[in-house]
Amino acid sequence: MLRPLLTLLTLLGLSLTAWAGESVTYSWNGQDYEGYYTAPHKGAPLILLIHDWDGLTDYEVKRAEMLKDNGFAVFAADLFGKGVRPTENKDKRQHTGELYKDRAKMRSLMQAALDTAGKLGARTEGATAMGYCFGGAAVLELARSGAPLKAFVTFHGGLKTPEGQDYSKTQGFVLVFHGSADTAIPVSQFAELANELEAAKVPHEMTLYGGAPHAFTVFGSNRYRERADKESWARFIAFLEEMY
Repeated sequence: MLRPLLTLLTLLGLSLTAWAGESVTYSWNGQDYEGYYTAPHKGAPLILLIHDWDGLTDYEVKRAEMLKDNGFAVFAADLFGKGVRPTENKDKRQHTGELYKDRAKMRSLMQAALDTAGKLGARTEGATAMGYCFGGAAVLELARSGAPLKAFVTFHGGLKTPEGQDYSKTQGFVLVFHGSADTAIPVSQFAELANELEAAKVPHEMTLYGGAPHAFTVFGSNRYRERADKESWARFIAFLEEMY
């Protein structure tokens, strides 16, 4: 998790400057949240990164730094609250479930993260939102809200559209990376989303990786698939370079 990572850096005599980023505490509706911000230089294009169901961890920090190394500013948002980094599946389901039930709150928290990035000097106009697993589902929620972002990118994220929602307000490009062996989010949902985006005339690109299970980009996991991870990341970076 992020906090153990920061502790480890301290024990090693290092600091966040070694990552060129900083932990950022911000507030929404009276509650504190703790994000992570990194940028190669002032004015770099901004990527809003949304975490998986275990909260903002060192995984998102690593991805943020990888994006920074490619020339992008990144604000890794916190949708659970400062210090809330669940480790048990039942707790992860609780925190994600609460946000799935309160979509307005989910959207507001992502907007609060964007606002915070702007206060830090990030160029929020024309930003891209991206996320992993739960974060991918959250990014698509942001897309359906009509948020004025340039692109919405999901890696093995939830794809099902909630009842009563659609993509008629979506303003940016939708980029989807998914695994055909994902049993949590079946290929049928991948196909349904493609049909919805096409019907709404939303510009999109969707890639399906054969044999890749859910969470195929998570380093060190038994679900990690190197080819699918590296190919999806390379396409993501190429896409960002095309967009910016």
